[in-house]
Amino acid sequence: MADDFGYLGARVRSRRGELLPESFFAEAMEVGFDDFLRMLSETPYGAHLTGEALADVDHAVSATYADRVQDLERLASGEAKEALRLLFLRADLANLKAILRGKAAQRPSEEIRARLAGGSLPEPLLNALLEAPDAATMAQVLVLPGHPLAKALRKAAAEARDPFEVELLLDRYFLSELAKEAARFGGPFAEYFKDELELTNLSTAFKLAALGVEDDAERYFVPGGRYLNLALFKRIASGETEAIDELQSTPLAEFAGVRDLTELERRARCYLLRRAARGATDVLGPGLALDYVRRREWEGARLRLLARRAYYRLPAEAVKREVSCQ
Repeated sequence: MADDFGYLGARVRSRRGELLPESFFAEAMEVGFDDFLRMLSETPYGAHLTGEALADVDHAVSATYADRVQDLERLASGEAKEALRLLFLRADLANLKAILRGKAAQRPSEEIRARLAGGSLPEPLLNALLEAPDAATMAQVLVLPGHPLAKALRKAAAEARDPFEVELLLDRYFLSELAKEAARFGGPFAEYFKDELELTNLSTAFKLAALGVEDDAERYFVPGGRYLNLALFKRIASGETEAIDELQSTPLAEFAGVRDLTELERRARCYLLRRAARGATDVLGPGLALDYVRRREWEGARLRLLARRAYYRLPAEAVKREVSCQ
């Protein structure tokens, strides 16, 4: 096992230097689209930047991720390969949820695409998912390549009473299984998956409270957390959002005082990035890969959003909170 991760760690360390510095994002926040393209062309993404349209930026982000992250699974073996598979599956789950959420809100595909990051799904398959009219059709799209999420999505689509439920049930049927599989690796890797499960439950509780859906809240609770138990989840979901303050004495203390879903999800994103960064010293385990993969996903998501800010000539404030964890 150590040999598996030792080789993977060596490959990851050689690529960490390609990550863009924070100064790049600070400058990109202020420039026009032409200058943004110029800046991007001078980075490792430039090798895949073949045009001057917004779609070309998306392609460069996807192609670079495939070249510098997805290919690690091909190079890895044994336990290291399995750990990478779990990392890509959690990103695929996040992307499916983003697509489902966008479709439910009737957002255009271009806007949904800006929220996608990482994972194992190739661009043609993502395009097919974006074009699918509903969750059941999306599940069928995933069946053909034999993707593990197909079964969970099909089950969620069949049982959901409305589009909102599909996303929540997908978490219930898949996220807990990911956390269970990650647990055998221990260390920062296993802790990260537990944290993500916990914060997903917290986000779900806030969503239910906002919609006034308190009946049958247990239907949406993902088991496997440590600090947000079912009783507390139900209280928050029923509209008692101040109950989140009871997390003050836990490692989730920084979420105490939050009353807004948008702020909660922003803090959760940054919290999980920090938690993933704890794996950077785990050179003989999957933690180093966890940190690298999450940083690459975050980098790609920031580039997509900054490209759209520049293309549509939006003020920096329009995306600042979405692309910053400072």
